[in-house]
This record gives sequence, structure tokens and C-alpha cells, in this order.
Amino acid sequence: MTATAPPVAAPDASAAATARRLDPRRLARTGLAAAAGLLLYVSFPPRELWWLAPLSYALLGLALHGRRMRAGLGLGLVFGLAYLVPLLSWTGVDVGALPWLALAVAEALIMSLAGLGIAYVSRLPLWPLWASGVWIADEALRARFPFGGFPWGKVAFGQPSGVFLPIASIGGTPLLGFAVVLCGFGLGAVALRLRTVRDGGRIDMSTLRDRALAAAAACAVVPVIAGAATAPLVSDAPQAGTARVALIQGNVPRMGLDFNAQRRAVLDYHVRETMKLAAKIKSGAVKKPDLVLWPENSSDIDPYANQDAYDEITKAAQAVGAPISVGAVVTTADGEVHNRLILWNPKTGPGATYDKRHLQPFGEYMPYRGFFRIFSKDVDRAGNFVPGKKAVVFDMAGTKVGNVTCYEAAFDDVVRDQVDKGAQILAVPSNNATFDRSQMTYQQLAMDRVRAVEHDRAVMVPVTSGVSAVIRPDGSVAQHTGLFEPAMLLANVPRRTSLTLATRAGVWPEVLLTAIGLGGLGWAAARSRGRRRTDG
Repeated sequence: MTATAPPVAAPDASAAATARRLDPRRLARTGLAAAAGLLLYVSFPPRELWWLAPLSYALLGLALHGRRMRAGLGLGLVFGLAYLVPLLSWTGVDVGALPWLALAVAEALIMSLAGLGIAYVSRLPLWPLWASGVWIADEALRARFPFGGFPWGKVAFGQPSGVFLPIASIGGTPLLGFAVVLCGFGLGAVALRLRTVRDGGRIDMSTLRDRALAAAAACAVVPVIAGAATAPLVSDAPQAGTARVALIQGNVPRMGLDFNAQRRAVLDYHVRETMKLAAKIKSGAVKKPDLVLWPENSSDIDPYANQDAYDEITKAAQAVGAPISVGAVVTTADGEVHNRLILWNPKTGPGATYDKRHLQPFGEYMPYRGFFRIFSKDVDRAGNFVPGKKAVVFDMAGTKVGNVTCYEAAFDDVVRDQVDKGAQILAVPSNNATFDRSQMTYQQLAMDRVRAVEHDRAVMVPVTSGVSAVIRPDGSVAQHTGLFEPAMLLANVPRRTSLTLATRAGVWPEVLLTAIGLGGLGWAAARSRGRRRTDG
């Protein structure tokens, strides 16, 4: 009788899976991705730690290099959550955690695609270049999808100062972001190559002749050199004289989504501050401004339909003796509601108008209202605004003012359209009262500073509740107010007429940088197919 060997026990699949999850190297990579995301968040305003952003991408590069695509997807998600959950916390100030976390998770999921792509190209020669292109391609996607996109958190918007900022003038926010990311991935590649060289036991003078190390170092250093070399291109000099501009911050009676429950009070506050300015002009304490800028929603009472609002605005314009750009909520004859800027002449009343074109989803309008109501009744607090169709530049006492209303500052094309239309200065009237004292105001102000350099224009930021600011064409803040206080700013600002390379190039830098990323993905796919044929 033949003895039968006892069956060999099959390995416990769940135990093996647990061991993989607890692999110290995997945990270390996850920790690196999370640390990178948090570091990028810390680099953003209100802190001005722009130099942390390249270090963030160095850590992300170390986490993703050589990983499989599935791992890259997961690590990209970890990075995105660690970055976006704190960055977007202001979105939950008045509506709670659910909308805030839903937005952060949705954006992080799109960001995870970048992690997948970066991992895929990370084995290519000169991988920081291709990986940076993948990142910009992902930002381009986030700026357009879904619901018209949400570019908040683009790398460029965390660079309102520092060595990289001047690059915005030659390639806009895509090239500025690319430079930051390339520098970071270059630093990561240097660290990886030095580790390889060390493992080979030959850290000596020959290390300096290592081509891979030299290429990685170039990726890290060239963006810094480019920023320094571009700085002289940014100019504050007037090209068509100067304009004396007054910014009015009337404040609001209350914070939060119900700030406009006392809509007449908001209008009265802005009239009051303008009348104070008029009194100072009359007494000779200050020189009369050429133009006055009120914030978005400074008159949520429709001045076309309400004679009292019409009369109050006219009174303020006549008292100060200058045209006023008034932010109002207007209902047209056909029932459409617009977030509108109205050019109010002290002699002839309301004239040219600009209707906000890029509306904020879930705020100014509600996509799929019935569906989202399942999750929160707060959807019914969202507006029903209709977007405008074209750029409009106001001629205010001879100064061409390009209008960019609040949230629109996040979108490259909206700002560029106004400069192409002939704007000599830019105005970003905003209403941040909904978001209390959160970081939102400072994050948006950083965008405005980047836009100033991108298009070489002074940027005026009148805000209902602050922070209002006067931004020079070099991105520096000349004057600013505090939060939730009535205030006014008076400044002589340069009128600029020349167009930067970034303005002239339009969308092409983003297209070309995205093509670099897609080209890297295509090359990696071709190499992968070639290896499979060889192995087969």
C-alpha cells in the first residue's frame, strides 16, 4: 500500500494581502505622498511659503518613481486628499462638511489620474520633464471638468511671490506651474540618482560626470534660472499715464450665506463709504479719483427695478464726481437673473454692463438640483443665475477697465479675454462674505497677484467684506484692507497697454505642455509594448 503525502496547505490569501498592505516600503511611499500633499497645502496663502512647493513635488516624485500604474493611482489620491481637504475647507464654512469633503474627494480623484500617469512615465529617460507635462495635463482637465471645471488649487496660484512668479508673464499659469513641478521632480530625480550612485559604491569626482544626474540637476535648476532671467520683463511703468482709483469696501451686516438677508443695508454701507470719500474730496483732504470701484453684490437690490436703489447709487456717483462700477443682481425682462457689473455715470446714470460669464456651480447655479437635494437641502440656497456671453471693458473717464468678477479670476481665458479686449487695468470685484474669515480670501488674492504678472496689469480688488487690495503689475500688494470692516483705498495706478508673451500666446503654452505629458505617456506605452513583444 502506497503512502499518500499529506496535502500542502494553500497559503492564506488574506494573510498575504495583509502583509502586502503592511509592507514597510509601501507604507513609506504612502507616507511620502501624504506628506507631499500637506507640504503643498502649507505652501499656499495665507502663508507665503512658495519655496515649499518644489519640495512637495520632490517628495511626490520619490513616492511615485518606478511604481505600477495602480499604485500611482492610489498614491495620487493620497496626495490629492492630503492637499485638497485642508485647502478647500472654506467651502464648508456655512454648509457643513459634506459638500466640502465631496468636492475635495472629487477633485482628488481627478488628481489621482496624474499620479497614475507620473508613475507610468517615471521609468523614461528625463522622466521629470514628462511627469511635469502629465501634471499640467491633469490641471487642464480639472480646469474644465466637471461643470465647467474647478481650477482652484493650481500650482501656479500658490506662487504669488518668489523666484518662479515672473515666468507667468511668458507662459501664463500653465508654464508657471510647470516650472515649479519640474524643479520639484528634478530635485527628486537628483536624490534618486545619488542613491543609485551611492549603492554602486562610487561617490567621487566621476559622479559629477554622471549624465543622468546632470539631467536631473538641470530639471531642478533651469526653472529657477528661467524665473530669475524673466524678472526684468515685468514692469510697473505707465504706458498711457496713470489713473487715480478708489476702491470702496462697505462691509456687510452679517457673515455667511445669509449676508444678503439685509440687502438694502449692504447697498447703504457702500453708499455711506462713498459719501465719506466725497466729503474728503470736498474738504480738500484727498484728490478726486478718476473712477470708483464697488465690489460684486454691492447692490443686491436691482437698481433697474427699484427706484430707491437707483437714486442712492446716483447720489453717490454725483457726490464723488466720478463713474462707479457697481456690482448688482439684476433680473431682465425675460426673467433671467445676472450677476452684473454696471458702469454708472454721475450725469447719465447706468450705461455699459458686464455679466459674469463663468458662474460658480453649487453657488450661483445648481446643476442637477433634484439629484443633489437627496444629500442636502442646502442646494435650494444656490442661485439660478444665467452666465454672460462676452468680455466687456468699461471706459471709465478714459481708463479702460477689464472686468473679472470674483470666481472668474481662477480661469485663464476669462482674464485673458479682458486684456485682449483692451483693458489697461484689471478689476476683480468680489464678495467673500459667504466664507467668513477663512483662507478663501487670501487664496483668491494670490490668484489676482499672479494674474497681475501674467498680463502685466495693475489689478484692483474691491471686496464687500475684505480683503480689498491694490496690486501692482509685478504682483506686489501696494495697499490692502482688513476683514469685515468698512474701508476705502485710493491709489494712482499705471495704465499699461503692451501685451505680455503669455497674453499673446493664449492657450498654446497649456496645449504644448499637455502635449509633452501625452507624448511621455505615448512613449511609455510604446516601450511597454516593445518589452512584451521581446518577452513573448
